[in-house]
Amino acid sequence: MFRPRVLPVLLLKGKGLVKTVKFNKKNATYIGDPINAVRIFNDLKADELVFLDITATIENRTISYDLVKDIGDEAYMPFAAGGGIRTVEQAVSLIASGAEKVVLNSSAVSNPDLIRNIAATIGNQSLVVCIDIKRTLSGKYQYYVLGGLKKVEGDPVQHAREIQERGAGEIIVNCINRDGMMSGYDIKIIKQIADAINIPVVACGGAGNLEHFKEAFYLGNAHALAAGSMFVFHGARRAVLVNYPTRTELLNLFCNRENNYENKTRLPDRNMLIINKIKRDIHDQGV
Repeated sequence: MFRPRVLPVLLLKGKGLVKTVKFNKKNATYIGDPINAVRIFNDLKADELVFLDITATIENRTISYDLVKDIGDEAYMPFAAGGGIRTVEQAVSLIASGAEKVVLNSSAVSNPDLIRNIAATIGNQSLVVCIDIKRTLSGKYQYYVLGGLKKVEGDPVQHAREIQERGAGEIIVNCINRDGMMSGYDIKIIKQIADAINIPVVACGGAGNLEHFKEAFYLGNAHALAAGSMFVFHGARRAVLVNYPTRTELLNLFCNRENNYENKTRLPDRNMLIINKIKRDIHDQGV
């Protein structure tokens, strides 16, 4: 039975895993060793992993090829690697090191032709572009590069269209305001982008429970669901504990008609999802 992919997104800073809140790198929480995390996710049978080096671009380097190779030697599942990729050769080297996909972000803005050139070399199925988006107090959406430090003039939805036209195979919609908050995805911008393009959209930023996955999938039209904090923290005090839902939990979440929000008998639950989203939007705007 079909269900969307569920992806842990693991952030690298130096040689360790960290987790940020609203992209604040200085106060990032140390999570542990990336290889140990891979081994745990192996045991938990995660669908796919995404590794992003959050300081690589600023430090003018790429994510470590050696680390990617070590991850590839351990991981049972496919994984994507991103951080500081500026050339076709770097993308090829990461694929050769064991990554199934590479992730672009800043370079997709500074050098848009890189998308087309990488896609032509390794295939668009192996090329992901991440868009880091922030919602202003007025409700406008803006996108950023350099790890959220530099605002780009333009519409993120149009940016997504251009990314698709240049040959990317997938887009991660990452919401800066929601990063690490575990209060739910920004459904509005996820849906706007998912409805505007034909390639898969991965929702990222804000997931804190399984219900948030359902919101992004059924209301946001996301094709896959990514999370960070949800998979590395446990409890109100955010104790570090690598975790992942069981296959049974995920199947029940998406494949059980009793839980399907597209089932007309579940319409009140769908309405409640919409109400909860409106409440979060009001809270974000400080009303």
